[in-house]
Amino acid sequence: MSEILSKVGAIFIPVSDIRKGREWYCSILGLEPAFDIISGHLCCIPLDNNGLNLVLDSQIYNEDSYFRNPTFHFNTDDIHQAYQFMKDRGVELVTDIENGHWFNFKDPDGNMLMICKC
Repeated sequence: MSEILSKVGAIFIPVSDIRKGREWYCSILGLEPAFDIISGHLCCIPLDNNGLNLVLDSQIYNEDSYFRNPTFHFNTDDIHQAYQFMKDRGVELVTDIENGHWFNFKDPDGNMLMICKC
């Protein structure tokens, strides 16, 4: 038995500007950007009711710290509507919808992210 739980509590994303990052991520997730900015560089955005948070952190950001490959994906029930939603918002789409299930995009800081149909 391990003392380490098989549960992820947070996903950290480096952002260059914590306020702009909070606005952008909340806008794509359909959330009000009312989450506190902690110590001037952190913003915790709850993703589900199980305690998983997206943690935006401007202190860990530098020009080399962005995600070059997706390290996780956001879920969607409708990949085509999600793709159009991101396209309508002018998000940089890196791939088309692949295999009918996923696509990659970049946030304003160049972090590579993914949306995947569950």
